[in-house]
Amino acid sequence: MLTTDELIIATCLKAGQIMVENGSEISRVDDTMSRIAQNAGVTGANTYVTITGVMMSIQGRNATQIAAIKQRTIDLEKVAQVNQLSRSFAVHEIDLPTLHAQLAQVDQATRSFPLWLQLVGAALVSGPLMIMFRHEVVNTWPTVAIGTLGYLVFYLLNRYLKIKFLSELVAALVIGIMAEWAVQIGWGTNINDIIIGSLMPLVPGVPLTNAVRDILAGNFVSGPARAVEALISAAALGFGIAVVITLF
Repeated sequence: MLTTDELIIATCLKAGQIMVENGSEISRVDDTMSRIAQNAGVTGANTYVTITGVMMSIQGRNATQIAAIKQRTIDLEKVAQVNQLSRSFAVHEIDLPTLHAQLAQVDQATRSFPLWLQLVGAALVSGPLMIMFRHEVVNTWPTVAIGTLGYLVFYLLNRYLKIKFLSELVAALVIGIMAEWAVQIGWGTNINDIIIGSLMPLVPGVPLTNAVRDILAGNFVSGPARAVEALISAAALGFGIAVVITLF
């Protein structure tokens, strides 16, 4: 049976852990944890949040806990759910044990949308760029097909190998080869446009944006770490395309 202090810290850590693992910026995580503690009656809560761990203690009390961040993905729906539960707790719609239990349910929920829906999203991100930026439809359909295939390769490799950067590298190789093939058979006319559009679902936009926001907020540990992670992903994509261009 957890004491009141232990339950407060466990609840705050669970909220912070979910938010960090699912792509929230560090400043929002710290603010959410502090507000939960304050609404639970704690005025001297200390929080320390990085992309690899979350720590919290209460001043004047022998209560400190740490939660490790073992994996990171992008699921802003979970971040929104944690924020909503925090607001419900603030207006006393739910009590602390209920908040802790519901946060556990959010954490155990499916971490991503079904594969077919992710592929539809990849197709919608890839193809319309040809119309938006180039005002043409000639390369739209090959871009849709190749972008969807590239994301499928990334998804399957990342699911079984669990090495994100290697999965991105192989996906970029497949995209480059398929774009070259599409131009050679006359299905597409501009290989550069096809490659750029097809890579869009794999570009680390959210991590890079969060890295900038963390740096601007003064988080000089998590911000640069996220920036390096995003740049490595971009380098893997660029290296895969460079290999194809060099070979062909």
